[in-house]
Formats: sequence, structure tokens, C-alpha cells
Amino acid sequence: MNKLEFFFDCSSPWTYLAFETLQEISGRHPDLVVDYRPFLVGGVFNSVNPSVYNNRDNPVIPKQKYAKKDLQDWADYVGIKIGQPPVFPVNSVKAMRGAFVALEEQCLVSYARRVFERYWGELADISQDAELEKIVADVGLDRDNFFSKIKDQTYKDKLKSNTEELINRGGFGSPTMFLNEDDMYFGNDRFVLIEAKLNAD
Repeated sequence: MNKLEFFFDCSSPWTYLAFETLQEISGRHPDLVVDYRPFLVGGVFNSVNPSVYNNRDNPVIPKQKYAKKDLQDWADYVGIKIGQPPVFPVNSVKAMRGAFVALEEQCLVSYARRVFERYWGELADISQDAELEKIVADVGLDRDNFFSKIKDQTYKDKLKSNTEELINRGGFGSPTMFLNEDDMYFGNDRFVLIEAKLNAD
């Protein structure tokens, strides 16, 4: 039995790619236990990776152009739509607190997928309650319960705790994966290495 911790923030397009790739790998490895760990990537950037903000303010133009092409190549490969949301970066804190509610209700995959789709595919502002209401309805969560919990300190603390844990374990962005506790991987393109490890067991 192998365990993969998937630290994710839906505000990242590369995490969307990783999330969908993970679903395929999970299907090929039924003995793989996936532990979904919502966190706030902005908190990680602020603490240990401020270079992200510097790159946004002073982009290397050729690298920026290539990154856009690379993202679309990956989206085509994975089979998802990734556009350019008018609100970027987006405040994903409510959506990511909501991921804990979805975990409790055992619908994390459908919830996270819908958040990713709504933001990256349909270019909606997922920081807005009206958009979250649509997502909650789409995946069958109770609206009042959802919004009550994401305002509760307990769920704020859950998100903060995961964010701090990732920093303490050496993480610096989203997605970050840990295979069997301490084998860390970063980025959607690292799944080929993870699966190689799984196949070697």
C-alpha cells in the first residue's frame, strides 16, 4: 500500500493539470491511497518563495511567452481547457476552505474539479460567493452548511495548518506531492517519476 499526499490550491493552472493526471494514475494504481491536502499557495509564496511576485512584476518576456505555450501544450495533452481568467491571481481562500467541507462530505474530487473548471475553463471569479454557490449546487453540497463552515475558525485553522505544514516540510508551491511521507515532488510533470516509483514497488 502506497500513500500520496497531494497539497493543492485551485488557483494554480499547473495544479489543475496535476489534479487530472492524478485521477488517471489513481485508476491505474488501486492500491494508492490519496490524501488531498488543501492549502493556500499565497501563504507559501509570502513565506518562502517571494520570487514568484518578482517574476510577475519583472517577467522575462521570452520565458513568459514560452510558459503560455507550454501551459496550452500540457492542457491539450491532459485534455482540459485552461484559459486566461480576467481575475488573476485570484483569492482562493474561501474555495480552499470549502475543500475541507467537500472532504467531509466525500465529494472532494468532484468539488475540486468544478472549482478548477469554473476558474480556468469558464474564467469565473471563484473568490465570489455567487460563484461558490453555483459550484456547491453543482456538486450537491448543502449551501448553508458550506458557507457556515468556511466562515468558522476551525476551517480557517485547517487551511492555515496545512499551509504551515507544507512550508515546514520543504514545500514552496502548488502542486506538491509526498509519496510515503517524505519523498517530495513538485509540479504536474513529476507524475512520471511518481508512477515509476509505484511501478517499482
